Amino acid sequence: MDILKIPDAPKSIQKGFPLKMVLDKEAVNQLAKNLHHVHATFDKKAFIEDAMNGIDALSITQRSAHIADAMNTHLPESYTEAIAILLESLTPPLKETAGNGLAVLFYMPHCNFVAKYGIDSFEISMNAQYELTKRFSCEYSIRPFIVKEQHKTMQVLYKWMNDEDPHIRRLCSEGTRPRLPWSTKIDSFVKDPNPSLAILEHLKNDPDLYVRRSVANHLGDIAKDHLDLVLGICEKWLENASTELKWVIRHALRNPEKKGHEKAIEIRRKAK
Repeated sequence: MDILKIPDAPKSIQKGFPLKMVLDKEAVNQLAKNLHHVHATFDKKAFIEDAMNGIDALSITQRSAHIADAMNTHLPESYTEAIAILLESLTPPLKETAGNGLAVLFYMPHCNFVAKYGIDSFEISMNAQYELTKRFSCEYSIRPFIVKEQHKTMQVLYKWMNDEDPHIRRLCSEGTRPRLPWSTKIDSFVKDPNPSLAILEHLKNDPDLYVRRSVANHLGDIAKDHLDLVLGICEKWLENASTELKWVIRHALRNPEKKGHEKAIEIRRKAK
């Protein structure tokens, strides 16, 4: 009997194991099993054939999109029904924020599916990402929703930043980064980062390093376009800052310091 699981994968990128191989035949076969387990009419064979067709030449991001397209072909036409099946097929949420390795990349296609096919189903898609990000960060899939419906999406994130799950809290910071690596930038946040500042303020002393690191990296993003704003924030945060918050400040200003910016150097020195 098929059971819900994800394939094993290395803990980190390794020589001789291209990252794209995390989404190869084993992952596609297991995904088919998971979906069939919760939806008996799901055609495993046809899905595997479509998902594996031409996959060898694709990068991991291209494979993710390709597999998402195959899921769309073989899941019910109704997005609501399809998402219900996807969510039912998920393995339990991650218990830790570190050491989960590359296996979680199994859920890249699921996030891709939401971003591509669920953009017009806001409530359903936000709920799906709330669940998915507990297994694999939805920092990329949530960005199209910010671009399309910034106010609505940010109102949800302002609520989520209080969530007890650190994966949810981190998404609020990481998903709103104006210049998130390996993703398209959010032009409105590059121009005006103010909508995300309340999130960073709220999470700056988060108990989980996983979240605090995102806050630091987010500030580092903003500093590329609004350095004076970030310097002011860091100076304010320095007052009665904990050891953990001082690390956030140093991490956020590491690139301006490397470029020799005197104020950044001064603030980082005070934050030691």
